[in-house]
Amino acid sequence: MTFDNAYVYIPLFAISALSLGLLILLLIARKRSTARVSFITLASNIIIIVSSLISAIASLTGKMGNGLFMFYCLSIFAIAFILLPYGAMLAMFEPKKIDKLVPKSYNEAALKARDQIQKTEEKAKDLTEEDFSLMDINRDFMAKAAQAYGSDKGYNNFLEYINHTIREQINADGAAILMVDDFEDIISVKAFEGDFPPPYKLPSDLPHKPVRVSTSFKFATFPLQDNVFGEIAKSGRPELIEKPELDSRIYQNGPEEFLECGSYIIVPMKIQGTVIGVTAFARKNGSDKLTQSDLKTASTLTDFAAATIQNVISVKDIIEKSEMNKEAEIAGRIQNKMKPEKLPAVKGLQLGSVWNQAEGVCGDFYDIIPSRKDRVSFIMGDIAGKGVNSMSVMTMIRAMLRLVVNTTQSAGKILTWVNKGLTSESFSTDHFGSVSLINYNPLAKTMEFSTGGIVPVWYFDSSTSEFTQISQNSDPLGVEKSTEYKEFVQNVKSGDIIVMYTDGVVEAVNSNGQQYTSDTLLNLIKTNHAKPSKELANLVKADIKNFSGNAEQHDDQSLLIIKLQ
Repeated sequence: MTFDNAYVYIPLFAISALSLGLLILLLIARKRSTARVSFITLASNIIIIVSSLISAIASLTGKMGNGLFMFYCLSIFAIAFILLPYGAMLAMFEPKKIDKLVPKSYNEAALKARDQIQKTEEKAKDLTEEDFSLMDINRDFMAKAAQAYGSDKGYNNFLEYINHTIREQINADGAAILMVDDFEDIISVKAFEGDFPPPYKLPSDLPHKPVRVSTSFKFATFPLQDNVFGEIAKSGRPELIEKPELDSRIYQNGPEEFLECGSYIIVPMKIQGTVIGVTAFARKNGSDKLTQSDLKTASTLTDFAAATIQNVISVKDIIEKSEMNKEAEIAGRIQNKMKPEKLPAVKGLQLGSVWNQAEGVCGDFYDIIPSRKDRVSFIMGDIAGKGVNSMSVMTMIRAMLRLVVNTTQSAGKILTWVNKGLTSESFSTDHFGSVSLINYNPLAKTMEFSTGGIVPVWYFDSSTSEFTQISQNSDPLGVEKSTEYKEFVQNVKSGDIIVMYTDGVVEAVNSNGQQYTSDTLLNLIKTNHAKPSKELANLVKADIKNFSGNAEQHDDQSLLIIKLQ
């Protein structure tokens, strides 16, 4: 069998060219992930290109014989052999098995999305041109909401934009947005514009002038009863008030013309059944009354606004919390560096300590300063508040104490000096701290101490095996500039123990909400008073951990145990 037809190469070249074009398109689709192209499809296409091209060249050069024809046939047979079982597998593959390849949650989400799309398409069939216009406004609300996240005034500007937009849509003379404060059970004006005859009783001392009345309205706050805004917010139902003279909730201020009530629309803003505020719109007396159509438009746009406002509030809360956590983390790192790396060796004393830092909380510090032969200072402090501001107060107190304990002044005088320095700072009116200072004189065997605030100092008398609180509560540092702190002296002997701690130790709670208590702490130390201070501290630490279990720790825990040898 020979091939004398010189034109056989033409269709073979055509097949090669078409197959090459198809291969290029398949590779592009595979790279861009626009379709799933199997390896079998690519391999079959390559075989067609190669076999057709070889056969075409052989035909063109007159070398197309039985061998090449057989090669071409075998190539086509190979393609069919590959594609036949692949096609059979695809034809017989059961769709339900696909679910095993995709996480169930993805399938459920896809089904929900499909259902939502179908519902939206069904609703879209009934939408009017006005409805599509309102949908465009909703998209504008969402776009403006995204801009509200990035600035301090973004939220207020967003409310003003919503207020202005809805007012324009219903051609109202005046508009206001009032938001509910759940903590105080009040509703406050957050956005206001236009001429809005007040439907509530004006303050008796307010001059009846347009500018004064509108200014008063912009900053007004109302209870959730005895006024139309609060009553509609509580009811959760939108209302059109066409005849205010017949509505007992509307107060007619008069007799000035600009105060005469016209018609009103007030619509609650609800999120999952909870009212977060109201939108309110007014037309002046003498203008056309607001209508049911206006009420429908205002209600629809208010629903759109409520969702976007809630998103803005949620995101701002997340951002603020994130910033607070970051600030607390920074403060916690600084606090950790202020803690003594190790307890110093002090002749004649055994020292033990506990310091558990609660996550994100920054309040406690302690310090041990061997300043002179006749003075070793022990400091325990608990600063009110959290974050960088409290850390600033802690740093100032610590720095001033480290400076002045090297003087010959008494413990009371030292705390008095530090307090005067702290109260001279502008921020100290909101931040203060409790501090106990002990100056130990190893030569005279005396403990001179003074306390500012509530950090206690307990004395264990080894001769009686009893604990006594020798400190007295007083004003914390940073509260009153004129406070004078007193010092007290306790003679000590071998075996006696001094204990200082912050309230985080005794207020540690377990899963039942029960506190660890000072009695538990002191009884543990009393029972094991013969042990070295370091072992006592470890016992306390383990006992608190065992007591608290998995209960979350809300405050730093600091403890110093000073035992005389």
